[in-house]
Order: sequence, then C-alpha cells, then structure tokens
Amino acid sequence: MNPSSRSGAALDPRIAPAFAEVPIVASVFGPQLLREFLTAPAKACILASFSVGQLPQIVPTLARAGKTVFVNVDSSPGLAQDRGALEFIKNMGAHGVVSTRLSLTEKGRPLGLLTMMKVFVTDRSNLRRSMDAISRGAPDLVQIMPAPIIGWMSAQALQAMSPSVAAGFVETPADVATALALGSAAAATSDPRLWHLRRDQLPPVPPSALKRPSTPRSSPP
Repeated sequence: MNPSSRSGAALDPRIAPAFAEVPIVASVFGPQLLREFLTAPAKACILASFSVGQLPQIVPTLARAGKTVFVNVDSSPGLAQDRGALEFIKNMGAHGVVSTRLSLTEKGRPLGLLTMMKVFVTDRSNLRRSMDAISRGAPDLVQIMPAPIIGWMSAQALQAMSPSVAAGFVETPADVATALALGSAAAATSDPRLWHLRRDQLPPVPPSALKRPSTPRSSPP
C-alpha cells in the first residue's frame, strides 16, 4: 500500500460546486423525503433504498433540478452489482455511484461516473484495509463511517482517504462543522434540517475537538 499516492487528492471539479455553499450530501432513503430535498439548498444527494423501477423517474427529475445525484448501488433493490447496472445508472442521468465494493468503484470511472467508496472504520486493522482498497480503487470521494471516527484518525490516514465525506451520527450543525474542520469535504446526513445548512451558518469548532492522537491508538472507543 502506498497512501501517499492519494495524498492530498483534489476534489473533482464536477462535485466541488455542489459543496461550495452547502457542504452537505443529503442521504435520501426512499421517496418520502424527495420533495423536501428538491426544495432544499443542498445540491448533492445519495439515493438509497429506491428500487430499480423507481430510479428512471426520480434521477432525471433531480438532475433537471440541478442536483448532483449519486446512487447507492448496494442498497437499490433489483439493481445488479455489475457494469451493466452502472451503465444503466449513467444512462438515466445520475452523476455518480456509491458502493462498499472496490470492483464497482473501479468500473465506474471508465464510464465517466463519479465514484464514492463507502468504508466503515471500526479499528486500526480495518483502517489499514480501507486505505489499501482506496489506494487501489482511487475513488473520487470516500464516505467515512461513522463520522466521529475521523477525530481518531491520524492526519496522514485522513489525507490518504481524501477527499472524504463524513457520514453516520451527523446530527447537528456542530457535527458538520467538526467534520469539515478535521478535513472532510462535506458531511452526509439523512436529517432534512441539515440539508439547509450553509457554510456561513456553521458554528465555531472548539480547539479541543480538533486534537488528534499523537500516536496510533489500538482501537476507537
């Protein structure tokens, strides 16, 4: 593994404008909150728990509204886990895909899709495996779960997993502000109240929240 090969990876210009004013990725689970997302200032979303039959109607509607749309391939009932599924997503107008599977993120790039690799960091060995997969797959974004773990990661590890989106337990404006201050490009949340959170509304982050471990810890709490 060579984490430095991704060190300081730049945010793809196709997604950067979506985070400029509202640094939030709306995690939209099912159709109930679609209307609320359409009227929210947040520009980027991850669609999850939408069936393969629902996506062709929903994705173009969101794209026409100027939203940047990622489809979570792992949680879309009826959607296969192969290149054909990625082509289907691309052809309906989605901008990107999210998956925990390295093979899918690798296949998405040649199709011109933005790729977001989802990783669950539960301990130090898991972190090393995630860094290795990211180094090989070179996704455009890394969704790090749960968000509080970012404060336990070394600056080197977070840089190797950049640009990142903090997700999981993002419940308050302070959670978003802390994730950004620690180096994430954005935060993902299913809470519609945070889909309206603009950068100029972020609360200050106390210095204590930015302290990183000076030496690697055996495991998070």
